[in-house]
Amino acid sequence: MSYFRKNIDKMTPYVPGAQPLPGQKIIKLNTNENPYPPSPAAIEVLHAFDADCLRKYPDPMAREFCGVVADVLDVPAERVIPGNGSDDVLVMISRACLEPGKKITFVAPTFEFYEVQSNIENATCIPLDCEPSEAIEQLADQDADVTFVASPNSPTGVLTSCDALDELAGRLSGLLVIDEAYADFSRENALMLAASHDNVIVLRTLSKGYSLAGLRMGFAIAPPPVLQGLVKTKAIYNVDAVACAVGAAAMADQDHKNANARKVIASREALSDELAELGFTFPASQANFLLARPATGNASEIYEALKARGILVRYFQNQAILSDKLRITVGTDEENGLLIAALKEIMA
Repeated sequence: MSYFRKNIDKMTPYVPGAQPLPGQKIIKLNTNENPYPPSPAAIEVLHAFDADCLRKYPDPMAREFCGVVADVLDVPAERVIPGNGSDDVLVMISRACLEPGKKITFVAPTFEFYEVQSNIENATCIPLDCEPSEAIEQLADQDADVTFVASPNSPTGVLTSCDALDELAGRLSGLLVIDEAYADFSRENALMLAASHDNVIVLRTLSKGYSLAGLRMGFAIAPPPVLQGLVKTKAIYNVDAVACAVGAAAMADQDHKNANARKVIASREALSDELAELGFTFPASQANFLLARPATGNASEIYEALKARGILVRYFQNQAILSDKLRITVGTDEENGLLIAALKEIMA
């Protein structure tokens, strides 16, 4: 006997990357966290937080945070919707737009949560297997109710140009959701498309560039009519008071975020060179990770050998298209050095 809908019984849930036990010493390069600390201004707000606020409900629209986002990104505040991480906004989009008979599409491999949310709403999911040069044409031909493009994409790190996304948005009758979780490490972003098209939603998170994955704070930029529809499906108080205050301080400190992003980018390029010398191949990444294929293709064995040495990278064991690859988060130069040393030992 089951208490659940048939589609829920049949679906496979999203499985996050492995998390070490408290106190366990691990070099953690598997979930794309920023290796550097958050803004000192954000930490100061956390330490000075008024505990009396905890007995009261927070602002349901996190207006303080959204106001800072608007100032920093030069967008109207009424176009910003807050989320408990950007995945919270993905849930809102799915609730608002998907049902049996509706369809979503994306180019695989990409963030698995898009398909998970489609399955929850019992919508039709159409993953596309195509070369990047063919992606815009094939996505436009599908003309789904919701089209997802992660740019830079996870797990590949590949960027879709603003010109290509602009063209795609103009050809779609449904929504185009541009997931920019890794935009802080990229050479360009598509933020302006949420203002120039009435069917574009741009997602952002503070988990990556702002080093606040544990805070759970994200947001979307969308045209007001779209945002109004999403608000109807939002949890009443989806962003807590602490996250709102700390997130606002982190957003305001762009100098700190940008300095950390520059360090990650420099380390990404150095790590790319070292992995290439070991025979790994990978797409050119604009994110804070590399999707690396060992020359021998034995990604699973290398993953286990690294794990045994206290180094976690991401291996997608349930996705055949990724079975010969490892997604490696860019760590500090010291962490990257330990990774390379371990790989040399393993591959020898």
